[in-house]
Amino acid sequence: MPRDLDTTRRMLQAGQTSARLEMEAALAAARSPACAHAFTRPLFDDAIARAAQPGIERLPLAGLAVSVKDLFDMQGLPTPAGSVVLADAPPAAEDCPAVARLRAAGAAFIGRTNMVEFAFSGVGTNPHHGTPAAWDGRFGALAGPARVPGGSSSGAGVSVATGAAFIGLGSDTGGSIRIPAALNGIVGFKNTARLVPTEGAVPLSTTLDTACALTRTVRDAVLAHEILAARRVTRSPAPLSAWRLAVPSGIFLDGLDATVAQAFERSLAALRGAGARIDTIDLPQVGDLAGIQATGGFSAAESYAWHRPLLAREGPRYDPRVRARIERGAAMAAFEYIDLLRARARWIASVESAIAGYDALLSPTVPIVAPPIASVAPAEGRDAAQDAARDAAFFHANGLLLRNTSIINMLDGCALSLPCHAAGELPVGMMVWHAALHDDAVLNISLRIEEILQKQ
Repeated sequence: MPRDLDTTRRMLQAGQTSARLEMEAALAAARSPACAHAFTRPLFDDAIARAAQPGIERLPLAGLAVSVKDLFDMQGLPTPAGSVVLADAPPAAEDCPAVARLRAAGAAFIGRTNMVEFAFSGVGTNPHHGTPAAWDGRFGALAGPARVPGGSSSGAGVSVATGAAFIGLGSDTGGSIRIPAALNGIVGFKNTARLVPTEGAVPLSTTLDTACALTRTVRDAVLAHEILAARRVTRSPAPLSAWRLAVPSGIFLDGLDATVAQAFERSLAALRGAGARIDTIDLPQVGDLAGIQATGGFSAAESYAWHRPLLAREGPRYDPRVRARIERGAAMAAFEYIDLLRARARWIASVESAIAGYDALLSPTVPIVAPPIASVAPAEGRDAAQDAARDAAFFHANGLLLRNTSIINMLDGCALSLPCHAAGELPVGMMVWHAALHDDAVLNISLRIEEILQKQ
């Protein structure tokens, strides 16, 4: 596993490395085949200059490499959001708040990262810029066929897992940080949405969008969150045995593939062996979500409102899979949208009441390992039957990858995915989660879990 941010900062303070040396290593990773298609716009020269600035090493991020998902405004650059439709958009007049906070903390932006067009998928494919392959940030290169990186923050995940960036700024609307974290063997923290401004980012769902980050370790996730949210996390030295944890049965555990089931159960056993108190609970409210969203969800309706004039002009240039999902929003009536808002508020209150006695809940981040890219990539119109089969495989995988993570977005909650697989296994993530504004508990518990699982 590439060295994490916390360790590197300590080495900088001790004079054991320098921002320049660290940038050289990051650039070597970014230019390697492992990062193919990870960046839509490399900013290597800018990053080198930033790392060489006098005094940069005294700042929290010390001139170290940070990547930025292609939907965040960066001053002087266009914001295409992984699409060719906005390729000629005027450059941003200023950094969005998330980028500005990272820049002020000393980030050296190594590049803008590839993503699912307009952030509308959990698989990670992009027909315009290519699809980066998943990489295991815990144990190295994946054997076998190239696998999907997870989306929509696909390039962000690969940039962190390969060592090209210490932090990958991304967004999470239904799992777009946690899915790449799980499939790339790294850490992704989706904070409570209101804690980090989303202004200056191309929206998918104004109700559900969250600005957050991918890192290599939980302790790095704490620092990244403190910078992005401009707040201090309240640290707790309490051991894992001091916290009440629960595993909800039902949907979260349905249909797990063998690798995910084995890694998750083995990890729970390790946590219990270290003294953790983990109950298994029913959470039947989760089953109500399908009915609540029967007339369509927030993402389709809110993205269609934003894209409607752009679709009228540029519709044929969209990724057809993305366009189809956006256009579903046209069918939602105003009263159905208002009903959805009200139903969500009632549902949140019910779930919060049900889990109030626990400090955090544990679930598999996603129920499957990363599918091969070839199984879901479009056949490019050469074979109609093959196109249909791959579209079906794509949407099936997308539904599975988003299933567990999207529940937390509907809850307006916070969640962290950390790797729980062993050497020789495909990456698997464990999701530590709770309702809104339980961020500090989720982070503290995740720190303890990480300590235990790294000893496996």
